Amino acid sequence: MRDLLSFAKMPVLGAAALLGALALTPPAQAANFLEMNFWMSGPRYDGQLPSCEAGLTAINSQFTEKEQTFWNSRLEITGFTDIHETALRPWQSDNIPRRFCSGTALFNDGKARKLHYSIIEDGGFASFGHGVEFCVVGLDRDWAYNPACKAARP
Repeated sequence: MRDLLSFAKMPVLGAAALLGALALTPPAQAANFLEMNFWMSGPRYDGQLPSCEAGLTAINSQFTEKEQTFWNSRLEITGFTDIHETALRPWQSDNIPRRFCSGTALFNDGKARKLHYSIIEDGGFASFGHGVEFCVVGLDRDWAYNPACKAARP
């Protein structure tokens, strides 16, 4: 019986010892000069974005790959018309620079559909180069930019 009582007291004594050790530790200190400034310079954007036409090749290839791979569709973009800029850096100046563009994409099924896209500085693979995010109205099958590609616009 004596062994049972001593065994039951062990977790209580362990918890008390842990709380006592935590109470004796010094309070947390702020980072010193080297810790604050060592390799933490942050992103540096220059705001140099290519024109709206520069993103069309990437849109064409990404759309074809997505349709064939995920939707088992032979739908392809055959051309673009009425490409124009809708906004350049519409938000605060310290956000990632983006050029928003819109236009019409022509497809091999004979239909023309609205296209909205943005060219993003350092938005490419592993933040190298410019990235492109796009949405074709009526073909946002995974609803990533719904409704009617509103989330792809500024």
